[in-house]
Amino acid sequence: MKESRTLSIHEKMEILIKELVEKELPIKEAIKEFEKIYIETAGKKYNGNKTRIAKALGIHRNTLHNLCKTLKIK
Repeated sequence: MKESRTLSIHEKMEILIKELVEKELPIKEAIKEFEKIYIETAGKKYNGNKTRIAKALGIHRNTLHNLCKTLKIK
């Protein structure tokens, strides 16, 4: 019986990136979508607390505010 293992984050991202490249999604759009989902996911984890979200993402709160505005995140 073959033992299954959990894929690393790198391996999971490689799979996703291969799909995006196959669909010819421009890198800027892919990065924008990644940032949006990343911030939204952190927002759910920290119940919308911008200070905690920014700290978890390793960015300044003002940077988070600007990213949210640019990416149209509420």
